[in-house]
Amino acid sequence: MAINHSPDNESNENTRLYHPYQNYEVPIKAQYLYKLPTSPEYLFTEESLKQRRSWGENLTFYTGTGYLGGSVAGAAAGIFSGIKSFENGDTTKLKINRILNSSGQAGRTWGNRIGIVGLIYAGIESGVVAVTDKDDVWTSVVAGLGTGAVFRAARGVRSAAVAGAFGGIAAGAVVAGKQVFKRYAHI
Repeated sequence: MAINHSPDNESNENTRLYHPYQNYEVPIKAQYLYKLPTSPEYLFTEESLKQRRSWGENLTFYTGTGYLGGSVAGAAAGIFSGIKSFENGDTTKLKINRILNSSGQAGRTWGNRIGIVGLIYAGIESGVVAVTDKDDVWTSVVAGLGTGAVFRAARGVRSAAVAGAFGGIAAGAVVAGKQVFKRYAHI
């Protein structure tokens, strides 16, 4: 739908011509084409200086990604547990029913758990960024520590401390791996 060339001499590198009826062979003159910006537009200049997602976008991204990933992993684990639960004499219909029930139940459970972890992580990370006004590796490590501790807090102090340490190490490893990937994998 977007046309990058301009018939007149008023072409600007920051805009592109938009022809809404390009695929319909409707005779429309060039002066009725729209000039759309090619870069994102921001209401305030402070928004354009930030290079990160907002807290709401983070919340949606981490929760949704966690739920989707957890559901898929849980469904895969449920398939294997459904296959293990086969008994001699089961019909094909009963075997399929066992697999579907097991994968659906495990997918829901894992998706909810990992989605909640994403929700807690996004909230803590956004809170740390709001307080410190920095977004670096340590922000992710602190968010991982807090996420692990909060997620396992109901099981006691020791379990929360172990889960917090594991969450901080995992978040640090993910951020470090992301930096290594950016440096050495040119995609």
